[in-house]
Amino acid sequence: MSLSDAARAVRENAYVPYSKFKVGAAVRTPSGAIHAGCNVENAAYPEGTCAEAGAIAAMVAAGETEIAEVYVIADSPTPVSPCGGCRQKIAEFADGAVKVTLATTDGDEFETTVADLLPGAFNPRQMERT
Repeated sequence: MSLSDAARAVRENAYVPYSKFKVGAAVRTPSGAIHAGCNVENAAYPEGTCAEAGAIAAMVAAGETEIAEVYVIADSPTPVSPCGGCRQKIAEFADGAVKVTLATTDGDEFETTVADLLPGAFNPRQMERT
């Protein structure tokens, strides 16, 4: 299964009774494994979980901690970018040069990088003392 197929398929499982806005995300690790996630809302809206966070949680639960590529898809007129919190979550596990593809269900795609999504990202190296 391709990264886009995984994101598209998991998007259908999104639990979005409040926003009605389904999002699917998939990450590929250097091992080639694909981990997918969808957004999950709850009655304490907006205290839900984003699709990107779900994919990252699945990756970590599987014992991996490095992202090699990201794909995010939503039914929108233009490709939707991850929220600020998810940009930081992606940057925690991905190098700045990692490709991020943002897509619509109609087939429009926009390719960018982690660094372009989150310039000047805070990272664990900044907490190290020299």
